[in-house]
Amino acid sequence: MNPFIKIAYQPYKWIIIIPFLFTITLVLGLICIFTGLLLKQDAANIIAVIWAKLCCAIVPLNIIIKGKKKYNRNKSYVVVANHQSMADIPVIHGHLGLNIKWIMKKELGKIPIFGSACHQLGCIYIDRANHDAAIKTIREAQKKISRKASVLFFAEGTRSRDGNVMPFKKGAFRFAIETGLPILPITIKNSIHVLPSDSLDLTPGNIEIIVHHPIHIAKHHMDHLDEIIEHTRRTISKAL
Repeated sequence: MNPFIKIAYQPYKWIIIIPFLFTITLVLGLICIFTGLLLKQDAANIIAVIWAKLCCAIVPLNIIIKGKKKYNRNKSYVVVANHQSMADIPVIHGHLGLNIKWIMKKELGKIPIFGSACHQLGCIYIDRANHDAAIKTIREAQKKISRKASVLFFAEGTRSRDGNVMPFKKGAFRFAIETGLPILPITIKNSIHVLPSDSLDLTPGNIEIIVHHPIHIAKHHMDHLDEIIEHTRRTISKAL
């Protein structure tokens, strides 16, 4: 972004965007909670999609999706994506067109309203410090997830601070084997420049979502799981 435009953008960010994001998260979060209680997860997801699209629109962000023909919006997947920025969440939830349930660290569930809203959406809170407990939580969540839902993993486990794709953890791939769902690899490109990690240096811009061909993993692939994981990581990384 041009330095002069970036300076001019700051009052808009602090006076308009930040209060707007706080307000719609509060209001739509409450609506999401009551919708989930009354009408279940799929109805609550409609509210979450509206929230996500409003977040992107106010910045504004231009979302470009490549590979739309490589997936079916009416099917379920284990979505595996790289993670560069907090902007990744509204970008994917609002524009991919899938009914997404997020794998989230348990600390986020303690945030007032936000945590309860995500619970009503069917998001899965895990203890990242306890591997066995995390696997048990994911297995229990399988029974409660809607048949229309896709589960999203940021397979690196945290945000990349330099934009490079870090090694992937195995949780998403084991989950795919246990559920029989295909892996849907996704590359998120340029979000680190829109909102760098650990900052509020938000700027408008373009973010690309690049969808790759689904990968089907069967139980007999367990012996080659590390190779499949690395192949998926390279596929996502090469598109950056």
